[in-house]
Amino acid sequence: MKLSATDWRRRLGSPWWRGAAAAFAGALPMLSFPAPSLWWFAYVALVPWILLARSAPTGRRAAYDGWLGGFGFMLAVHHWLLPSLHVFTLVLAALLGALWAPWGWLVRRFLAGVPSLGQVVAALFVLPSGWLMVELVRSWQGLGGPWGLLGSSQWDVEPALRLASVGGVWLLSFLIVALNVAVAVLIAVRQARIPAIAGLVATAAATSAAWAWSPRPDIDGRVRIAVVQPGVIDGISSAQQRFAREEALTRQLVGQDVDLVVWGESSVGFDLAGRPDLADRIASLSRKVEADILVNVDARRSDRPGIYKSSVLVGPQGPTGDRYDKMRLVPFGEYVPARAVLGWATSVGKAAGEDRMKGTEQLVMNAGDGLRVGPMVCFESAFPDMSRHLARDGAEVLLAQSATSTFQQSWAPEQHASLAALRAAETGRPMVHATLTGVSAVYGPSGERVGSWLGTGASASAVYDVPLAHGVTPYARFGAWPVYAALLILASLCAREGLRSVRLRRTSPAPPVRPARTAHGSPARPGR
Repeated sequence: MKLSATDWRRRLGSPWWRGAAAAFAGALPMLSFPAPSLWWFAYVALVPWILLARSAPTGRRAAYDGWLGGFGFMLAVHHWLLPSLHVFTLVLAALLGALWAPWGWLVRRFLAGVPSLGQVVAALFVLPSGWLMVELVRSWQGLGGPWGLLGSSQWDVEPALRLASVGGVWLLSFLIVALNVAVAVLIAVRQARIPAIAGLVATAAATSAAWAWSPRPDIDGRVRIAVVQPGVIDGISSAQQRFAREEALTRQLVGQDVDLVVWGESSVGFDLAGRPDLADRIASLSRKVEADILVNVDARRSDRPGIYKSSVLVGPQGPTGDRYDKMRLVPFGEYVPARAVLGWATSVGKAAGEDRMKGTEQLVMNAGDGLRVGPMVCFESAFPDMSRHLARDGAEVLLAQSATSTFQQSWAPEQHASLAALRAAETGRPMVHATLTGVSAVYGPSGERVGSWLGTGASASAVYDVPLAHGVTPYARFGAWPVYAALLILASLCAREGLRSVRLRRTSPAPPVRPARTAHGSPARPGR
């Protein structure tokens, strides 16, 4: 049955239909991320959500549209968590989706009805700024981290990666939302098409200028880095079997003139200080391949209480002493926030039964022959500030050791691997993303792919010729300046609205004073 425009308007008048439409509209940007990777769709994916919120009859309804759209967005981007967290995934999506409620209100505030030229121009700056604030807040590690930032959908687009070197993933998100706002105005507001087109042209001009003027990394050498990916190994003795498989794959690298070998996250399930036999076996491998080996230990430490996930560098003589303990843990996957209150999550999903301990500082390691590498573990590669700090501290190569075997048949492995392209482009440093079960990937200093991915079905070792670069990108130098610009825009808006309300109170006429009545009820003639 084909519905007319009148039928659609009538249905959107129902809170239930409208809520479902908002959740669906919010979920659409999911298609821009891997595995679909329809990067171009990001430029229009928010348009239905914007059109719905601008048509809300009240500001409160627009806020609900923002909330439910945010729920749809978070659920869609993190849908692969459902088998692990079950119903708790819906709870988290609903809580985090509320961050978009003010954004929905702002959409109606600036675009409802027939907006003026000034409102359209302001919307092109205010709405992207509001979106950036949502991304900033939910990027806090305790809220799940910056997974699914809108700008990260552009991980395989060369012009976008060039922009990332200027303003990071934050600049990409800002520009994508601005484009969506301009397209929504072109569709819905005929009277404002000129400023919308001007916004599109200005965005294209700014992008072209950044493309032309942003500095390019200066390639000044190459290193050969090997990635060892053992593949899926399950069972009671999986830790021993995985170690044996990693040994066999590493032996295949003998004679290939590698400078560094990287194993994935949790590649060693025993503390090396408590198992010197394993440390000796890894050192023996290092001597045979003539390169240091970076392993990742996921075990209870013998020198302090608790379980740590640690990047440990092992050389020909054994552990070199360089050890990085993971700092940003995955909520519910590696610890349960406020376990006394939320501990019930372990009974409905695969939440951590025991909290992992976290490290205190990042570390740049010397991996032999003067090569300086900056390790990260798992979803730490989603945090732009961590890779930036490592680059500023002198890391020549960024490394991420990861394991996404829990989500092997989902879009998560490809999404995770794609993040390394953004981190490389932002910092002007190559990045190696090494996993246990795929997807493993390597990117050059501009975010370009180096070699082929090791997919989720691979159990192999691969050697990559990784280009090195020097110089400092604008993002590495100035940090997340688009976020500060967005804060300034929103602060200016708040100040303007505050002054406007004060001015209105001062200029509005005083309410008339009703004459007092006497006991006999006549205000004009007392006593009668």
